[in-house]
Parts: sequence; C-alpha cells; structure tokens
Amino acid sequence: MFRLRQLVARSNSLRVADGGDNKFGTFTGVFVPTVLTILGAIMYLREGWVVGNAGLGGALLIILLAHVITVSTGLSVSSIATNIRVGAGGAFSIISQSLGLEVGGSIGLPLFLAQAVSTALYIFAFTEGIQRIFPNAPTWIILYVTFFLVFTIAYTSAQLAVRVQIFILIIVGFSLFSVFLGSFAIAGRVGMAFTPQLWGAFADRDFWGTFAIFFPAVTGIMAGISMSGSLRDPRRGIPQGTMSAIGLTLVIYLLLAYWLARVASPQELVSNLTIMVDKAFFGWAIIAGILGATFSSALGSLVAAPRVMQALGFHGVLPFGGFFARQTDQGDPRQATIATALIVFVAMTFALFSGGLDAIAPLITMFFLLTYAMLNAVVLLEQTLGMVSFRPTFSLPRLVPFIGLISCLFVMLLTNATFSIVAIILTLGIYAYLQHRQLQTPWEDVRSGLFLTFAEWAAEMASHMPAAPERTWKPSILIPVPSADELVGSYRFLRAMTVPQGSIYVLGIYPPGERERLAALQDLTRSFAVDRVFARTTLLEAEAFGDGVRAATEVLSSAFFRPNILFLPLAGANNLAPVLDLLPKVTAYQIGTVLFWRHPVIDLGREQSINVWVREQGPAWELGLRMSNLDLGVLLAYQISRNWKGYIRLCMVVADEETKARGEVFLRDLVRLSRMPASTQIALFTGDFWEALPAAPDADLTVLGLPDQPDVAFIQRAVQTLHSSCIFVRDSGNESALA
Repeated sequence: MFRLRQLVARSNSLRVADGGDNKFGTFTGVFVPTVLTILGAIMYLREGWVVGNAGLGGALLIILLAHVITVSTGLSVSSIATNIRVGAGGAFSIISQSLGLEVGGSIGLPLFLAQAVSTALYIFAFTEGIQRIFPNAPTWIILYVTFFLVFTIAYTSAQLAVRVQIFILIIVGFSLFSVFLGSFAIAGRVGMAFTPQLWGAFADRDFWGTFAIFFPAVTGIMAGISMSGSLRDPRRGIPQGTMSAIGLTLVIYLLLAYWLARVASPQELVSNLTIMVDKAFFGWAIIAGILGATFSSALGSLVAAPRVMQALGFHGVLPFGGFFARQTDQGDPRQATIATALIVFVAMTFALFSGGLDAIAPLITMFFLLTYAMLNAVVLLEQTLGMVSFRPTFSLPRLVPFIGLISCLFVMLLTNATFSIVAIILTLGIYAYLQHRQLQTPWEDVRSGLFLTFAEWAAEMASHMPAAPERTWKPSILIPVPSADELVGSYRFLRAMTVPQGSIYVLGIYPPGERERLAALQDLTRSFAVDRVFARTTLLEAEAFGDGVRAATEVLSSAFFRPNILFLPLAGANNLAPVLDLLPKVTAYQIGTVLFWRHPVIDLGREQSINVWVREQGPAWELGLRMSNLDLGVLLAYQISRNWKGYIRLCMVVADEETKARGEVFLRDLVRLSRMPASTQIALFTGDFWEALPAAPDADLTVLGLPDQPDVAFIQRAVQTLHSSCIFVRDSGNESALA
C-alpha cells in the first residue's frame, strides 16, 4: 500500500508539472515532429521509385492504403486522448491506462527500443546525404559527428530541439516549394511533360513488396504522441496536432506522386533515386531537404524515445526505474536521454562495422505496427465494453479502430511474417515477465470490465441453454465462519478441495458491533489467491450464526455463479446439534454439504491416502448417471487425491461372501466408468459396518455419506472410531461422477 501511495503521489505531481511554462503547444510539440518524421528520406528518395515501379494509379493506391493505418490509428489516439488524462510516454500511457501496466510495458519497451534504433537509421540516412555532396568524406567521421550534434541538441533541452526542428521545417517547406516551381519550368519546356502511366509493370517488386518499401514513410506519428508528457494540453494537442500532420502529409504525398509521374518516365523514376534533385527548380533545395528531414527525424526520435523511457522508469517497468524517471526543472529527462544515446551509439557502431542494422530494420517497423494495432485495439475494446467511463469528446464509429487493427495485423504478416512472429513473441515474453513482477498502478484499467462483460455475456447465453450441472461441475464452496481461526484450521484442506478450478466464498458472520474480529479474513482470502484459488470474503451481521448461514444460502441460491457446497468444520464430536440443525434448511436450495472433522492428533497425516466408503447397492447393483449420495464423495476424493498426489481406496461392507462378488464388480465398474485413477484400490468387508470401519487400511482422510436425516450418534461414533480426519458428505443432486 505504501508503494501504491507513492505512485499516486508521484503521478499527481507529474500531472501538476505537465501544465508548466516549459511545456509545448500543439504546433511545436506534436505537429512539427510528426510532419518532419513523416516527410523523410522515403519521400525524397523512394517515392519516385514507387511511382515508376507501380505507376501513378498503383502509387496512389499504395499511399492511400498505407494511410488507412495511419489515419485510423490517429483517429483512435485522438478519441482515447479526449477520454483520459494522457501522461508521459504517449502510447505507453494510453495502453497502460486501459489494459494495465503489464500490457503497456510489453508494448512500450519495444516501442522505446524501436525509436532508439530508428535514430541510428536516420543518422545513417543523413550520412548518405552528406556523402552525395562530399563523396570522399569518411563514413565514420560523418556518423559520429552527426551523432554528437544530435545528442548535444537533445541533451541540452527539448526547447532547443524544437527550435532546430522549426528551422528544418522551413527548409523542407522550401524544398517542396522548389518542386512546385519545377512544375512550371518543365511545363514550359516543349516535350518535357510525360503522360502518367496508370499501372506500372512492377519490374523491381510486386505490389505488396512495393508497399513494404513505402510503408515506413507513414510510421512517424509516434514522434508527436510520445511527447505527451511534455505537452501543455495533451487532450487537445495530440488529436489536433496528429490529425493535421497526417492530413497535410497525405496531401503532399499524393500531389508529389502526380508531379513525379508528370516530370519523368517510369524508367527514369526506377533507375534514378535522386530524380527530385534533377527535376526540382532548385536541386540544392532538395538535397537540403533530404539532409534536414533525416537530421530532424534523428533528432525527433532522440527527443521522443527518452520520454518513453522516463515513463517506463517512473512506473517501475524498467530496472532502476527511479534513476531513469528523473528530470530537470525544465522537464528534460537527462538520465533517460543519456541511456538512449548509449543504445543509439552501440547500434550505430554495430551497423558501421557489421552492416547488421539493415537486418533488424524490419523488426523496428513491426514494433511500430504492433503499437498501432494495440492503440486501435484499446479504443475498439473500450467501445465494445460500453462502460460509462468511456465518453470521449471525440467519438468514432466502431468500424474505424476495427479497420486500423485488422490493417496493422494484415500488413505485419504480409510484409514480413518472420519478423512479425518474432516481434509478437518478444512482446509476449516481456508481458509474462512484467506479469510475474506484479506491478502496482496508480490508476484503474478496464481489464476487470473486460472479463466482467464477457462473464455477463456468457451468463446470458448460458441462461438460454439447457442446464448441464453434471458436466460443468467444479467445487464452489461456501464457508460460513464466526472467526478467522476456523478458516485457518481448514486452509490446507480447502486448498486441496479447490485447486485449480474451484472457488471459495468465505462468509464471516458476526454479532452486532463485533465486525473487527473478522478483519483477518481479507488476508486469508488474498492467501487463497496466491495459491491459485479464486476466493471472496463477505461479512454479514446476524444475531445467531445459524440465521446468517440460512440467509446467505437463500440469497445465493438465485445467483448465476452460486456455491454448490456448504462447508462446515466440526469443532468437536459433542457439539453437533447446532450444525446439524442447519442442514435440512439448506437442502431445499440444492447445495451439497461437507462436514469436516479434523483429527486432533494426526490432522491430515501424510496427505496421501483417501478411503471412500460406499454403501451396499443391492439388490439392483446398477450404476446410473446419479448415484444415491455417492457422487459428491467420489468427485471430492478425486479432486483431493489429485492435489495430494495420493491414491483412493473404495471401501464397502456387504452381508456375505456371495454378495461380496457382486460388490467387487460394482466397485470395479465404478472405477472404470467414473474414470478414477489407475492407482485406485478396492477393499470389501463382510459383516457389521462398525466392525469393518476400524479394520480398514489406514487413511489420511475418510469420506462417509451423510444420511438425509442427520444422525448425531452416527457422526459421534464415526469420529471416535476412525484413526483419521474425515468428511461427511451429502449430494445436492447436481453432481455426477459418471458425467
């Protein structure tokens, strides 16, 4: 609880800080980094190739299909951002607040690594641009100088990075203006304009191969969304900045595709990757645009990635999270920036000497796509659950996130199935690790609502189907107790009765004014959960213990998920009357009964052997779907022996040797038809039951049937005769060992 209060306090302080003077607005914080990341090297160096290979019609189709993912994801993010207070980390914050830190961390950590390694890729692209101007310049010098410059700007402050990006935006804008001027120049030259080819020959790549080359161009929306913790108003800035950037860049890509189809032949477009330099009015402006776009993309990634890392550290997803969560008074995560820069440096150096970065580049795209898919899934899930808490001011049709989710998964598998599977496996591995750590969150998510909605749907569907309690039976135990000590004494036995699929409902009954004496029941309930048993505790005030048990049984009898066993520990063989008086009153509610008597000396012994006493079944000796007060005893013996890793012994007393043969056949058929373990043994005795009872082989637990009319004398004599703990069982009528 202390750790949770710390998280809440830190989260509140972070939210207060988010409104500071050092935060960015929509234009500088979201629009600029998003536009500059989308209008990158692909636009300058690959869009002409796409048009030449696919034709104008094919290129336009590829651009529009790629933007289906970007637009739908942008709309989904815009919708969810108007419903929650988006904290630091962008996509990580959005996913975590809906599906929990484990899911958010499993997506956020790969996203952080993808953004970090993308920085190295952009620095390499910038280096290639420099070498087009200075072909003899050493690659390693340009790489490390560029890296140092990008890191210095990002480390100094995000404010400086934004000023640099605005300057670069002007350069990119001027390069596009040069393209516009080039249109007039070519139009004025007779015979220089080409008739666009509607559908290309796809000589270099097929349609989907061409799509895969182009798609990374539109994966830049995370640059702005990841700045959520540095925005003055994320609820407004993320939707407006993201969607305006997507809309503007979509128009630019479409118009540029038409321009390229008009200014060059398909052969030129395919063979000359720098065709824009040759066809623009100012060729140098295009080179400046290439350098500016790649430098800005590297800078934007190195500014955004540390903020994701900072959020991961703040919520304990990363080891040494407190160190990476630190920030300056201006809100710059210096430690996270240094750590991110080290990752970039290692990736860049590895690529320089091995060329290995290109090999993992597709994996980076897969992580981006997986993030987009999860963002769409979050919105689709929230819409489907229909909870009152989901009321975004920017609402969407359910079709939008559905299209975005399916498109992301489709593109992942289509472009590179191997890397898609690797990305999914890595994400699931991170999720399993975070699930094991049991992270604490300062907010509520919708996971419980998801399962509750599914349970309600399942309950409604089941209510229209014929009941089949025999096939769906599992132990669901109601345990009324006047004190926590009684539950402690039965804890291990109850666990053996319920693991792995059973459930426990603890009913603490207390006299008026004495509620505090049952406070320890909540801790015991949590202990059951640790032991993989679903358990819940309810406290009920009642003048008398029996009145509380009857009231609870009556109320729960109409519940869909209702208990099917009433479990009552016997405090002593001489105090049975109050317990037995309850049984006739609960029988009408079709709930089975288990009376547990724990041996005062040997307790449950070695927890291995179980003796189940079966009464003589003559004269018919028939096995039906339901057996007279035998089904529950057999099922519980099987359940307990499975958890004890022990064995069962079926015991029967018959009148004579002739009947003994029929009894043996009956018991062997019972073992076979009820699918009892192969280790199950059979023991038959002739004569008197009370003589056979102590003569039976020793057992750690004895199971005896309970008559319809409980007999105090029978129970007293049994517990005094037996040298083991025992349970007295009565069926509810809804069990079947043969089902």
